Amino acid sequence: MKADQLYQNLLDLAEKLDIKVTEENLKISGIKVKSGLCTLKGEKKFILDKKKSIKVKTQLLAECISDFPFDDIYIIPAVREVLDKYSKKDDTE
Repeated sequence: MKADQLYQNLLDLAEKLDIKVTEENLKISGIKVKSGLCTLKGEKKFILDKKKSIKVKTQLLAECISDFPFDDIYIIPAVREVLDKYSKKDDTE
């Protein structure tokens, strides 16, 4: 699967998990900030640095999504593989 297709599939999955993903230019903020998940007014938001490569954006988003329950959502095998790769969950649970 192409990198941009994989990224788009992760964006679609994030939407199904009620996570709003936005890409922002984080360097203009004037302070050192990183991409990440936050909750704003009860809404989950994942803010990505739009200057990052598609590969890095994919990794950051996969790391975030892998911590959410998505067992009842169909995910194509290539995307599930990426989520498993970046999962922080302990496999011994």
